[in-house]
Amino acid sequence: MCTAITYTTKGHYFGRNLDLEGSFGETVTITPRNFPLPFRAAPHQSRHYAIIGMAHTAEGYPLYYDAVNETGLAMAGLNFPGFACYHPQRTDRDSIAPFECIPWVLGQCATLDEARKLLAHTDLLALDFSPRLPRTPLHWMLADRTGSLVVEPLQDGLRLLENPVGVLTNAPPFDFHLNHLCGYRNLTREVSPNNFSADLDLPPYSRGMGAIGLPGDPSSASRFVRAAFTRLNAVSGDSEAESVNQFFHILGSVEQQRGCVHLGHGAYEITLYSCCCNLDRGIYYYTTYENRQITAVDLHREDLDAASLISYPLQTAAVFDCQN
Repeated sequence: MCTAITYTTKGHYFGRNLDLEGSFGETVTITPRNFPLPFRAAPHQSRHYAIIGMAHTAEGYPLYYDAVNETGLAMAGLNFPGFACYHPQRTDRDSIAPFECIPWVLGQCATLDEARKLLAHTDLLALDFSPRLPRTPLHWMLADRTGSLVVEPLQDGLRLLENPVGVLTNAPPFDFHLNHLCGYRNLTREVSPNNFSADLDLPPYSRGMGAIGLPGDPSSASRFVRAAFTRLNAVSGDSEAESVNQFFHILGSVEQQRGCVHLGHGAYEITLYSCCCNLDRGIYYYTTYENRQITAVDLHREDLDAASLISYPLQTAAVFDCQN
């Protein structure tokens, strides 16, 4: 289970929680412009936009979970079991394997509008990366400075949906989550009025009672509501430190703690990492489950015309700043 969000202060930010029971050895990975990107059923990209994000590299290929390119277009894949549908190759459309979707889009699209046009004639193939790494049922969230888009591979094809909420979680499909918000239209960050009865004096006994009913469970539907309420009501200063910290606080409202979601055989889902991408500056910030210190990797401090992948292992050990 995962949650992705966008957030705008003076800058523009995109990121996600990755919720799983274990790591695949992911690293912060930079794909420079001249690293060749092969595709199983589409023309290779010998030169493309530089990309930074979280990826598991297999057989020399970056399998991105989420990323942003040098122009400020970002994309994240989230689990979509029971609904994702991949199709056989067609001759009248571009055909991409699901694991190629992020480099396919971010490698050649500078804006959300360009991504819409590209994806309008793209199909996702029922292809595995390898026997060891079978395809995963996914849907994706894209964003740039202008807005956000959800991409869902369904039975009737690839559906593109505008995202006015700036949030995505997991199955069911995105239109369910939007409609589900209607059941929470009474929530407010203000002191709520007494609508119970004019005959009773019912003063609030606590702050925050206007949000009574905000779901707190870890299901995808509840995380969508909670993340949307928190994101749409969050207030931040405009500095980079204030913006990034507030972004991680928003993600913190839907993070998974070890022990609360039992998957059987002693396995528990946790928020393996949280990330925040500055779309304007190409900086990738992250925290991990054990290390709450924010770590940053700056895309533009690397040689973006290089031809080899650049990887930074995650800082996963707990860091404590002792004051005495």
